Amino acid sequence: MKFLIVFVALFAVALAAPTSEILRSESDVGPESFKFDWETSDGQAAQAVGQLNNVGSEHESLAVHGSYRFVSDDGVTYEVKYTADENGFQPQGAHLPVGP
Repeated sequence: MKFLIVFVALFAVALAAPTSEILRSESDVGPESFKFDWETSDGQAAQAVGQLNNVGSEHESLAVHGSYRFVSDDGVTYEVKYTADENGFQPQGAHLPVGP
């Protein structure tokens, strides 16, 4: 009986969960670089471009530039633009505090 109650509850949650459609999805992955870009009907999106630097040396590093966007539960859309490289992850967004 417990199994049936849990199953029905999970089924109800699955039916109530909002669904979204993929509006755009593109990617290109190579041995020394990548890029992707996607967007869904519920307002989420992400894009990034990455490049392997100093290939074959002791100082190989990956540099990525990109952004992502989502709509929070309160309906506010947040967007973060970022760089991630040998200097770390550096996000920027109107809702983020400004660094030193």
